[in-house]
Amino acid sequence: MSRGTQAVVLVFLGGAILRASVTDLYLRYVKQGLRPFLIAAGVVLVVAAVVALVQELRYLNRPEAEPDDDGHGHGRSGPMVGWLLLLPAIALLFVVPPALGADTASRAGSALTDNRDVAYPPLPPGDPADLTLLDYGYRAVYDKGRTLSGRRIKLTGFLATGPDGQPMLVRIVLSCCAADGVPIKIGLRGDVPGVPDNTWMRAIGRWIPHTAKDPVNDADVPYFQVEDWQKITAPVEPYE
Repeated sequence: MSRGTQAVVLVFLGGAILRASVTDLYLRYVKQGLRPFLIAAGVVLVVAAVVALVQELRYLNRPEAEPDDDGHGHGRSGPMVGWLLLLPAIALLFVVPPALGADTASRAGSALTDNRDVAYPPLPPGDPADLTLLDYGYRAVYDKGRTLSGRRIKLTGFLATGPDGQPMLVRIVLSCCAADGVPIKIGLRGDVPGVPDNTWMRAIGRWIPHTAKDPVNDADVPYFQVEDWQKITAPVEPYE
């Protein structure tokens, strides 16, 4: 692979990162707050590739330019393994992977593993109160549902089958990127929809004082009494 070809491959890689960053595609891989860093990385790759390509063209246009190989195997070409850089670029440009879903929930333990002994503030105003699954889980398990009792609550997530065969409401929580994603699992009772796994839904209901143990990591799984639910399209930002 010549140096000019290496620069072209780098342009493709940087361009693929930029394309994913300026659209919502990057949300399949990383948290929303990392977008500026991805854009910066893509710009740096493209600029570096363009500079390298210009330098290579200037070298080739020099009348006294030396041949690519000096006769001792020390040419200006890099190893052919550099072509492998095209694979992630092609994947970013043409392959749109699904977000982590029910399969991850079945294999990974719930995120409620650290005891957050803090004073939880009252729920936000409105009926129902709109909570993330993680916020509901912390309040239900570590605050014993004190701030949840007596309020109608709205939760949004996708369905996954629990170890007991009953549906759970799940959302994947990211610390940085999809590679460290862990599920937050909420058991469901009451008017539970009979729809396939990975179906996104918005559920309205109430906290109930019941928990179970996740067989994967022995974390607490709180429960939610569903009173009403609505099937929705998957959100642009699928992770919490």
